[in-house]
Amino acid sequence: MLHYLRELFYALDFASMSAAVLRVAAIILCMTVHETCHGLAAYALGDPTAKSMHRLSLNPLRHIDWLGLALMFVAGFGWAKPVPVDLRYFKKPKQGMALTALAGPVSNFVLAFLALLACKAILYVPYSDGWGLAFSFCYYTAILSIGLGVFNLIPIPPLDGSKVLAVLLPDRFYGAWMHYERYGMVVLLALSFAGIGTGVIDAAINGVYYAMSMLLGMPF
Repeated sequence: MLHYLRELFYALDFASMSAAVLRVAAIILCMTVHETCHGLAAYALGDPTAKSMHRLSLNPLRHIDWLGLALMFVAGFGWAKPVPVDLRYFKKPKQGMALTALAGPVSNFVLAFLALLACKAILYVPYSDGWGLAFSFCYYTAILSIGLGVFNLIPIPPLDGSKVLAVLLPDRFYGAWMHYERYGMVVLLALSFAGIGTGVIDAAINGVYYAMSMLLGMPF
């Protein structure tokens, strides 16, 4: 029995396992920052709902939706627990909702830029396994954070882009647009499994990554 356990141990690809762990950690970080910044934006605009429900926290357990996290690996996109927002607290509800929604993707782009900046700093440090893991984590964080930010800007409910687009709608259409959020996830799942729009999203992600890399003077 010990012989078989030893053979199984040596058969494990620990390099792949460590990469998978780093990717999971990066995804959780990106989602946590995204949702926390939604809550912070809403709070800054006068809505204390997220604060009262302890969502202004970088504790990932307050934000993770385990089904959404699993779908991130299976379908290529997922979600966290939506941050509760009460429009009645905003002086201008549509504009307040749009700014709250926009805070998520913007935070992801900022996080990605900082992660790439960390990658550049690590390049100047003498190589070791520890720094290699740190570089990989920062790189995964940058790519995944850009991906999360770009994906959430798609103007399909319930993604953040739909709430930003909704600010341009007349008031009589706004309620109906927000009402159809419940059906948007079905549309997104169908589009994802059909592979529709992936080329455009990939091009957008590469474009943002290229722009950040050039700005930092890093190889693309």
